[in-house]
Amino acid sequence: MELKDIKSLTLYELENEISELGERGYRAKQIYRWLNLGIKTFDEMTDISKSFREKLKQNYMIANADIERKLVSNIDGTIKYLFKLYDGEYVEAVLMKYNHGYSICISTQVGCKMGCKFCATGKSGFSRNLLPSEMLAQIQTAQIDNDIRISNIVLMGMGEPLDNYDNVMKFLLLVSSPDGMNIGMRHISLSTCGIVDKIYALADEKMQLTLSISLHATNDKKRNEIMPINQKWNMESLIKACRYYSNKTRRRISFEYTMINGVNDSEEDAKELSRVLKGIISHVNLIPMNNIENGQYNRSSKKRIENFTKVLEKNGVNATVRRTLGADINASCGQLKRRAQQGR
Repeated sequence: MELKDIKSLTLYELENEISELGERGYRAKQIYRWLNLGIKTFDEMTDISKSFREKLKQNYMIANADIERKLVSNIDGTIKYLFKLYDGEYVEAVLMKYNHGYSICISTQVGCKMGCKFCATGKSGFSRNLLPSEMLAQIQTAQIDNDIRISNIVLMGMGEPLDNYDNVMKFLLLVSSPDGMNIGMRHISLSTCGIVDKIYALADEKMQLTLSISLHATNDKKRNEIMPINQKWNMESLIKACRYYSNKTRRRISFEYTMINGVNDSEEDAKELSRVLKGIISHVNLIPMNNIENGQYNRSSKKRIENFTKVLEKNGVNATVRRTLGADINASCGQLKRRAQQGR
């Protein structure tokens, strides 16, 4: 018999499951509390009888994210995790400390289908979607490992969140639940490379999270070259969806723009970006590219990034250069998994 994924259940769903097992309803809250503390086995549920724990083992599995490798930056304390999942697959997450607390960047898929040319994750191919429980487990494992509470979540690790739409929506419901980890939507950011139909769907959910668009180019010719998704949903359709999202949610959109030397970092690119974003409540994050092993692109120089920023500001676009954290541990996702696959 295939075991059910118990950590992906809401409290209401769990109450129904426990009732079907012939147990009293209050047991569901006990179990739910343990699951949200990040326990790895049913035997850790010390206030539940051994006989009931055995019944749970026969019917359910607890999805975990076990630490396979951990790198800690000597510069700023950023921690990069390689997690091993129940089926032997690997995902990465990055824990960052800010003045306002701890943020974690988690993965939503094992690998990625999108094939962005400057991204290490895509070079490993795609294996499968993550379960809601496996997204929760990344956060819980990092909290336990550091004896902290994480206050902010970024869905910008391995994978494309909107390509795993249903599981990501369930994760958001679970992680923001007052009965669960209780991390508010305004403390969650979701990044997409531009799956247009799902941006419309997300807008209609009216969640108060921050939507981040991985833009990285200012016209179809350049975006087609570095982001294959643009051949399905071009710039015009993407920007139209962003306007719909902004109008529907009244939330500011964050546009991610990786600075790639000689590709998208000219003064004309900055002017064109200003024209593209005109009228959208937005903020642009300029990201110094992380050079990847055997990659064909390189990071823009500091001078070119500074000039690009000045042009945007001159044209009324709110922009900042993202602070590079964990530079000494290659804190962007994808590279640890590739090395694990290669036995390094």
